[in-house]
Amino acid sequence: MAVLYQVERTRTGNSFSVRSVKALQGGQPIFICQASFQRCQPSPLRHQFSMPAVPPPEDLPDHREVIADFLGDPDPREEYRPGLHRIAARDVPIEMKTVGPGGGGPRPRPEQMFWVRARGHIGEGDAKLHCCVAAYISDYALLGTALLPQRRRLAVTFLASLDHAMWFHAPFRADRWMLYECRSPWAGGSRGLVLGRLWRRDGVLAASCAQEGVIRVRPCLPPSNL
Repeated sequence: MAVLYQVERTRTGNSFSVRSVKALQGGQPIFICQASFQRCQPSPLRHQFSMPAVPPPEDLPDHREVIADFLGDPDPREEYRPGLHRIAARDVPIEMKTVGPGGGGPRPRPEQMFWVRARGHIGEGDAKLHCCVAAYISDYALLGTALLPQRRRLAVTFLASLDHAMWFHAPFRADRWMLYECRSPWAGGSRGLVLGRLWRRDGVLAASCAQEGVIRVRPCLPPSNL
């Protein structure tokens, strides 16, 4: 079914402009976005956090290889297998390589990091296209970060984003490796909040994002001895 986009000029200034976008399908809103644009302006005010020190993507396996190894292990819990098979069968347009155990250990923390990039070649092209691709990438696996501390005790029954905000700081190529750093400072009341940072390989902070989502869970049932 076709999607109709309605764009409203919310504000037009000398330095900043804001547009409100509503996507309609079958006459019903399915997406609402507020986009802010800025003219390039040099400024002596500059600082950023330091990029985490992690192994390069060339030294890490692709997430599909990790899933294949996990499925080849005869010991993992059987309830994980259907979900992993579904993930492995997806034609995902993103390459992902997990850095470290991804929230593993006896007391996993609500944080994880990935090397990410778009599959295929996008080229220099329009910077806005790379921003669009990065926005797609930023939504992938972000909310799951809030589940890491209790993923062995709770099974997810429903997971969906409620809102998603993104800020672009520096030029980048979405078809080149970037480090995606995800941290969840809070979860409760069937909701979770996750903050993300996308780093270029040269240590420049390219973009930041924040997402709140609904997370409904139930306790994992112990394996039956029958």
